[in-house]
Amino acid sequence: MQRGNVAAREGTLANVKELNPGFSPQAAYGARLRRMREARGWIQDHLASVVGCSGRHVSAIETGRKPATLLFSRKADAAFGLTGTPDSFEREWRKIRRGSMLEGFPEYVRYEGRAVELRLFQVSLIPGLMQTPDYARALNTSYVQRGSITAEQAEERISLVSERQATLVRPRPPLVFVVVDESCLLQEVGGPKVMNAQLERLEELAALPNWFIHVAPFSLGEHRAFHLPVNLLTLADRSVVAYAESEAQGHVEREISLVVPMLTAYHQLQGEALSQAASLALISQLRKGAAP
Repeated sequence: MQRGNVAAREGTLANVKELNPGFSPQAAYGARLRRMREARGWIQDHLASVVGCSGRHVSAIETGRKPATLLFSRKADAAFGLTGTPDSFEREWRKIRRGSMLEGFPEYVRYEGRAVELRLFQVSLIPGLMQTPDYARALNTSYVQRGSITAEQAEERISLVSERQATLVRPRPPLVFVVVDESCLLQEVGGPKVMNAQLERLEELAALPNWFIHVAPFSLGEHRAFHLPVNLLTLADRSVVAYAESEAQGHVEREISLVVPMLTAYHQLQGEALSQAASLALISQLRKGAAP
């Protein structure tokens, strides 16, 4: 093991950045990582060689400039003998991730990555699985400005959107059925340029053989089946998982007696929504109007 005077081998004490664990959960993670590393007399390059990254990357995590990943956390646990313990870095990583998401959403995401069919309904905002990076960034930046989440949590959310989208790119991709309320198309996020690109993205997705996009027009009125976002996932064993959320929390439901009525209501909504051709015509019309 590479031991010795850590400060001397990584720079003088004056050059070592002071950490403030109370600044954010990510900062607390980094401060703890440094504390445990230094307690063993390890330099950053030694820990980096154990977990399979660069010393610069370890430094960025310790100082809170970069968030740790799940893989890094697991390798750090193996290095420090914390795997499977209540004090594991993996446990801390999952706690941080949950801190930036609604209750129930992390559980839903695990099912989402294994689903063979997805049925989504959204109001006001474009669903995350369809968002462009600029749309996702504009949306989460607004949350930071309002003080709802930290800048670090915003980056986690943006990264998660990309990760979730990547799980749909498979040799046998899932079928994705989406009904978006007309409000999703009319509520401008990020300005005309960002919104124009987002509408174009919807058109691109609708051209894929496994995507089916419908718009629920305002004219549905009280006949709209749902008034809150609802996701329904069909898994490989044909079981169905439902996920619904309010402003305060999300909830995963697997009880068949509760899920089946939601699935029935979704099919009714899909039947009452505009056809895909009519939906794309509306999206195209709005896109041309939104173009800068």
